[in-house]
Amino acid sequence: MKGREYHYFADGNTAKGSYSLFDINFSELDKVFILKGGPGNGKSFLIKNIAKVFNEQGYDVEYIHCSSDADALDGVIISTAKIAIVDGTAPHILEPKVAGVVEEYVNLGIAWNQKRLVAQKDKIKHLIEQKETNYAKAYDAFSKALSIHDEWESIYITNMDYEKLDGLTEELKERFFLDIELNKEANVRHRFLGAATPKGAIDFVPNLTEGLRKRYFLKGRPGSGKSTLLKKLAETAESKGFDVEIYHCGFDPNSLDMLIFRELGMAIFDSTAPHEYFPSREGDEIIDLYHIAITPATDEIYEKQISDIASRYREKMNEGTANLAEAKEIHEKLRRIYIDATDFNIVENIQNDITSTISKMLK
Repeated sequence: MKGREYHYFADGNTAKGSYSLFDINFSELDKVFILKGGPGNGKSFLIKNIAKVFNEQGYDVEYIHCSSDADALDGVIISTAKIAIVDGTAPHILEPKVAGVVEEYVNLGIAWNQKRLVAQKDKIKHLIEQKETNYAKAYDAFSKALSIHDEWESIYITNMDYEKLDGLTEELKERFFLDIELNKEANVRHRFLGAATPKGAIDFVPNLTEGLRKRYFLKGRPGSGKSTLLKKLAETAESKGFDVEIYHCGFDPNSLDMLIFRELGMAIFDSTAPHEYFPSREGDEIIDLYHIAITPATDEIYEKQISDIASRYREKMNEGTANLAEAKEIHEKLRRIYIDATDFNIVENIQNDITSTISKMLK
């Protein structure tokens, strides 16, 4: 029987620049294969193939997608076996905990034809510089978009009834956790709900919440207290010993977008654009913070100002996305150079060696 699949991002192209949560997701594993090598020498393909083998054998697998190309993988965790394979190149370079014991470096660079690469050295350097320039432009656009978003939030913050928000938070704490205190330390994992990609915002909410008995959809406006509420619920869960998956905002990593309590079969998440969903099955419930805690008619009173802010915000977000798309086009040119210089028979042999090693560990 095939194991479960979980899909998420562990790094992001954010308003704070390239932001990684890799270390915390790989910190408690027994074995981590860290792949070294350049673009186009088969890291993502190798990771996908190995993950498929063990997922089909019944192991639960976490698929960690690349924020710069959501179709590619940065890593997988065979969670029921506490084993991972991860792309160990920038920007997600892992700090080894027990190098040589837990972490094992795998050099895919041995598959390169060095002469071909040396002949393209100047072109490679130029493309890398171009790609880095486009990422810098994207991060600058996202940073400016965040400043505009702060203007948007300030409207609703000044019209917030904090007593009602606090009352709702306490009500949810009681509803979720009752008076239960678990006699264990909470397992807390930090990930990203979604990511700003060259194709726009992408998330895996339906996959991550599949099979949960209860889903709470937080509705509201920017600044209506969604992230604050989630942070307080996460703190309470951890203090009571409940395991919690904390999903950060792919645009602003200081903000939270979703919590999953798998022991309770429950999720609560920000269900507004760009990850807007609506109830679709039994157990789904909307919590509308705008109607609960914001002064009535705030939308109407500030309609013109909000429209202007929203327009400027979209413009900067679109600019950032366009820069990411340009960076990806340049990256594809780099990949083609490395693909032409790679002996994929060697890569396949490395893949088979890793698969064999993991199989022996699992016996």
